[in-house]
Amino acid sequence: MVNLLDSMSNLKALPNIGVELEKRLRLADIGTAEEFRQVGTINAFIRIKAIDNDVCVNTLMALEGAIQGVRWHNLS
Repeated sequence: MVNLLDSMSNLKALPNIGVELEKRLRLADIGTAEEFRQVGTINAFIRIKAIDNDVCVNTLMALEGAIQGVRWHNLS
């Protein structure tokens, strides 16, 4: 079970957010899970794309799954 405080601050506590995606989010000036939720999926993806042109639709899906709290494979 994820601690509520961790899920608000720790990006890696969110589903789909591993070391590399956390690194990309931090480079995009998104340092906490709460900041990520405020920025939202699309804007986070745009920020990441601006600094890393290699991101793909899988990253977008991973971000949306993290916002929804599910693995990206389970998105409808």
